[in-house]
Amino acid sequence: MRVPILMYHYISVPPQDADAYRYDLSLPPDVFQQHLDFLNEQGYTTIHLQDLIRYLQRGEPSLPENPIILTFDDGYRDNYENAFPALQAHGMVGTFFIITDFADRAATDPNYARYATWDLLRAMDEAGMEIGSHSRDHPDLRGKDDDFLVWQALGSRQTIEANLGKQPRVLAYPSGAYDEDVIRVFHAAGFWGAVTTQPGIEQDNQHLFELKRLRISHDTEVPQLAAILNYWKNDQK
Repeated sequence: MRVPILMYHYISVPPQDADAYRYDLSLPPDVFQQHLDFLNEQGYTTIHLQDLIRYLQRGEPSLPENPIILTFDDGYRDNYENAFPALQAHGMVGTFFIITDFADRAATDPNYARYATWDLLRAMDEAGMEIGSHSRDHPDLRGKDDDFLVWQALGSRQTIEANLGKQPRVLAYPSGAYDEDVIRVFHAAGFWGAVTTQPGIEQDNQHLFELKRLRISHDTEVPQLAAILNYWKNDQK
């Protein structure tokens, strides 16, 4: 079935000294607000990634007529400060993939101050946002042995459980990098599915750990977002 999954990172204006990577991954908050306005106008309804996976697996519970999933990688503090209140104001939900070791350090280590603390993540979770894993420390997971992968999978899962009181079920691969061993270990650790960085909106139950996403970058304003969604919904039939 066709369900767009949008991939955001920073929701903030990058600093003057930002490198090209930080700049490209940063969407200004006012543009993000415009995205949400546009999605509302187009009749989209946001759902959790878990909702999609359940539907693909069992055909229930039913999904809204025009579902969309908004995902946010890395767990930045500006997701709490800017994305979270905007989502709430629009009656929407998002899925936030966090790097658990970085969240552990966010409250005490200035080097990790750009990441959300557990207190902030807990507030988002309690308000109905979905919190997923983005690994313990954002490594390339490909080609690693099982011990390392188990440390990443169980470590991130147990840390989220300890801080939020619930088991995470969804994963975003760091930098979109994965292989069959990564899928096998995270599945065995209790995850139901994962998103990639592969473009597309066609999702199916044979590829729950290879769900496709549409990347949002600094210059994705509403006309560009509309064009992206139109391309994948209409031109790729």
